[in-house]
Amino acid sequence: MSVNDPVVDVHAHVLLPALQGVVQAADPEGFAAAAALEARRNGPESQAASGAMIRERFSKLTDLAARLEAMDATGIDIQVVSPSPSHYYPWADAALADQVARAASLATAELVASAPDRLLGLGLVPLQHPSLLVGALEYAVLELGLVGVEISSSAGDVELSDERLEPFWTRAEELDAVVFLHPFGCTLDERLDRFYLANTVGQPTENAVALSHLIFSGVLDRHPRLRIVAAHGGGYLPGNIGRSDHAWRVRPEARGCSEPPSSYLRRLWFDSLVHDAAGLRALVGAAGADRVVLGSDFPFDMGVDDPVALVREAGLGAPAEQAILSGSIRALIPALDRAATR
Repeated sequence: MSVNDPVVDVHAHVLLPALQGVVQAADPEGFAAAAALEARRNGPESQAASGAMIRERFSKLTDLAARLEAMDATGIDIQVVSPSPSHYYPWADAALADQVARAASLATAELVASAPDRLLGLGLVPLQHPSLLVGALEYAVLELGLVGVEISSSAGDVELSDERLEPFWTRAEELDAVVFLHPFGCTLDERLDRFYLANTVGQPTENAVALSHLIFSGVLDRHPRLRIVAAHGGGYLPGNIGRSDHAWRVRPEARGCSEPPSSYLRRLWFDSLVHDAAGLRALVGAAGADRVVLGSDFPFDMGVDDPVALVREAGLGAPAEQAILSGSIRALIPALDRAATR
């Protein structure tokens, strides 16, 4: 890639240990209950393995020099950095949730400011409190200069089809803000508490459910300029979209969107984190190479250490490779050109 075509990783995380301490001190009972729920959902074996993994990769999650060194080693010119989804705290009350989301956005903006030619950032919004979303979004984008925000697949009783989110979608559209859909946890709970199913099955399930809420509810009809990018290649939905199309044709309750669901895949963006060449080829076939952007899940073990190599392994051809590694991201993030020339 030339200097004018930076390789951009849209899915990279930062861990904010001090923020976790603030939350734990502010609501120790809520924090303990959430930790207990995570333990039940994941099971003891996965909890232990995840703890060891975080300790091993802690420097890449928290240290700028280690991050830049890893980026250089794999040919990543720019990362779009988002807080670890463990910082969602979807159980927090309104005051704490707003404080935490803004603190996470500020910490991410400070990291980006330390390497503005290499990093862009996404903030957080308290999804479980819809009335606070617009303010948190404006703080992240207008005050801090972040390119958008990261959200989960749901929070409490809030699904992405919830009518209370309409002002948020409207403002995100107006601001050209990226909305990065990244689930954390799965409501299948203890059914997934072994074999690391909480992640391997839970994350793609949550992606599919959340995207289906957006599509079938008509959110994407009402807000056609939304810049939504789904982590993990959109989970199970793109590869099984035919079933959704069939339901749209034969079931009256599935006609909340104006077109067949498959058409909306080309209004969304998806990261390339599907873990194998066949899966990436299928995703490109469903959504188009211009709707797939590079994603690594840096630096977690369920990511890929060399996302560029995985894209090239898929044998998509030079134009599609160029789109995924660099071209598609330009339509998703208008600020990219400014970052690349700083």
